[in-house]
Amino acid sequence: MSVAIVMGSSSDASIMDDAVQTLRSFGVDVEVRVISAHRTPDDAIDFARTAVDRGVQVLIAAAGGAAHLAGVLAAATPIPVIGVPVALANLGGLDSLLAMVQMPKGVPVATVAVNGARNAALLAVRILALSDEGLAAQQDQFRSDLADQVHTMNAEVQARYAD
Repeated sequence: MSVAIVMGSSSDASIMDDAVQTLRSFGVDVEVRVISAHRTPDDAIDFARTAVDRGVQVLIAAAGGAAHLAGVLAAATPIPVIGVPVALANLGGLDSLLAMVQMPKGVPVATVAVNGARNAALLAVRILALSDEGLAAQQDQFRSDLADQVHTMNAEVQARYAD
């Protein structure tokens, strides 16, 4: 099991740390790179074209602004690509989000919330779990733990507002 995380700039690393740590917590191998769709387009295309040969099963692409990285990667590989729009100072990530969700027909990019690195990693885990029973069991436990947290919060709120 392997996921590659590609970001358009090293300034995106602080956001993508959450994805790296989440994937590692599930025991998923992670390859992390900085590749720019605009400044190093040949590298981006080569990276995507050779991903399958390297054992990569899901790509996560983070970029801000025009955010073309996810689309460029998706155009050059058959494996799933998950886009993480990164918020920049001017538009708060709306520009990145809109760029990622407006892919042309035939070039799908699954897109999570602005700065949603953790959800991108969790989506990658769900994709990988389709063919890995051990990972599926870990994901089931994770979901059960989330439900337990909500049940605990509910009990606390119920107690707080009890007559």
